[in-house]
Amino acid sequence: MIMNDPDDYAVHLQDVSRTYGKGPTEVAALRHVTVGFPRGSFTAVMGPSGSGKSTLLQCASGLDRPQTGSVRIAGRDITRLREKELAELRRDHVGVVFQSFNLVPSLTAAQNTVLPTRLARRRPDPARVRDLLQRVGLAGRERHRPAQLSGGQQQRVAIARALLSRPEVLFADEPTGALDRGTGHEVLALLREAADTYGQTVVMVTHDPEAATYADGVLFLTDGRIVDSLRRPSVDQIAARLGGSR
Repeated sequence: MIMNDPDDYAVHLQDVSRTYGKGPTEVAALRHVTVGFPRGSFTAVMGPSGSGKSTLLQCASGLDRPQTGSVRIAGRDITRLREKELAELRRDHVGVVFQSFNLVPSLTAAQNTVLPTRLARRRPDPARVRDLLQRVGLAGRERHRPAQLSGGQQQRVAIARALLSRPEVLFADEPTGALDRGTGHEVLALLREAADTYGQTVVMVTHDPEAATYADGVLFLTDGRIVDSLRRPSVDQIAARLGGSR
């Protein structure tokens, strides 16, 4: 999965580095990372705490800017875009499932789901909204506001929102972390369907070896560097590799 030609991939990072802090408190979250994610692929990103997983996702999705290197989405180097241009590109091509949900408290589950679509001045398909909310386990709760939902239910709204517009690239940061086992598998099946049926590129940060088996391949990070990758691995293979990275 580590690539050379940026034009062949939905997302391509070239020599990306990101540090936080200065002097003795400086932390290198990413160190000269080069990786490409093929169109229509599903990739899991794993590694120990502090390995750079979330920073990789943030830089790849345009939520953060690296100090060095380039990031290309939809054929454009997003590190060179102005804030307005970047916001428009992310709106049109990128979906993100956040750990913090980022729901609007005054809106219902259904209204939160369609909000980005409406902000993009597109008309959401009511049938697809109902289907997505049902498939993430929120049938009957479409009119509930975030305060009336559990943390796991709010995560399901965030997942439905990210999937609704069928973005070219979908980034997910621990999307099943707040979900029960059954709903987690349903969400992973939705992400798998996004890649297989709709040709979306899915990049998922996870700590769960079982969740990672839904992906086409797994990238392993340690100390801000990609140290290994596995193609269609088993739970045991992933667990063994993670054990070796600690």
